[in-house]
Amino acid sequence: MSEVYAFIEAGKTTRGVALLCRQLKVARSSFYAWLASEQARAARRAADDALAHEITLICYRRLAK
Repeated sequence: MSEVYAFIEAGKTTRGVALLCRQLKVARSSFYAWLASEQARAARRAADDALAHEITLICYRRLAK
């Protein structure tokens, strides 16, 4: 479903959110809820990246010993 919302986000300036949502059979409220949660998704991605980096450092330190 994220792909549909991303498509709406990309095309909203040329066709409008209401029209795209109607054509794709998506509730506008669902689109706007997805849009509002983008900041939370970005923060979660950043935290995941930081954790992966930390795990990599720990593994390399153990291998270097």
